[in-house]
Amino acid sequence: MSTAAAPVGPAEAVAAPAPEERKRGWTGYLLLAPAMLWLLVFFIIPMVSLVSTSLYDPSGSLETGYSMTGHIANYVDTLSEYSKQFIRSIIYAGIATLACLLLGYPLAYAIAFKAGRWKNLMLVAVIAPFFTSFLIRTLSWQLILGDQAWVADILRGIGLLGEEGHLMATPLAVVTGITYNFLPFMVLPLYASLEKIDPRLHEAGADLYASPFTTFRKVTVPLSMPGVVAGTLLTFIPAAGDYINAQLLGNPQTTMIGNVIQNLFDGGSYPEAAALSVTLMAAIVVMVLVYINRAGTEELV
Repeated sequence: MSTAAAPVGPAEAVAAPAPEERKRGWTGYLLLAPAMLWLLVFFIIPMVSLVSTSLYDPSGSLETGYSMTGHIANYVDTLSEYSKQFIRSIIYAGIATLACLLLGYPLAYAIAFKAGRWKNLMLVAVIAPFFTSFLIRTLSWQLILGDQAWVADILRGIGLLGEEGHLMATPLAVVTGITYNFLPFMVLPLYASLEKIDPRLHEAGADLYASPFTTFRKVTVPLSMPGVVAGTLLTFIPAAGDYINAQLLGNPQTTMIGNVIQNLFDGGSYPEAAALSVTLMAAIVVMVLVYINRAGTEELV
């Protein structure tokens, strides 16, 4: 005589998770805790403090203190007063980013596909400048671009620079310094993206009678776009807020927004400096989102 099995209810059908599974579920959160704490202490709290400072009454001072009045006009006043420096910073950063891309792509391509056993040595050469202080690297360009340096002598010899012309304290010097200092930030993402491309794809292009340029345009460039986007972002974002190159290689007419923010903070004008800082960050975020959307690489966000 067979006995029919009793129906199983919904509550009985779902087995309770084992203690080991519950412990595994908490492991991920525990691993994230240090990073989240770091972001809270060194990013979120300073960001809230910066935004609140930008809303202080600008009529205050270090002696009398500042009062929170929600002075939104700080943003309008500072942006209208320093719009030239703001636009100049975006232009300089954009030119330097484009120069880094034009210089960095062939270099990254050569390291990824042509370097052979010299690949590691070339990668070390790319990151070697990081072993020297950013300040010292920028100061060295004062010697390279000086009026009595060999670069100026060569340019005068071939007629590209007049007898009274100079390279230092010019926009060219500032953009050159930015390009040099941030070039590794372009090369390394490009190399990482190019190095992942299967060389057999190039062979397939040749088998299909495509020229090397066509294979490069149809295969290499599209597959390396994540590296291009990452490299341009890593270059443009810090370049837009840079002030060392403009201060050491430029003149008062090449002042960037980073120099303005630094001078305002040093002078005790905290609300104006904070408002400019928040405006710069917001503008960069908007430009980055638009750029990523137009580049078709939204998965990078």
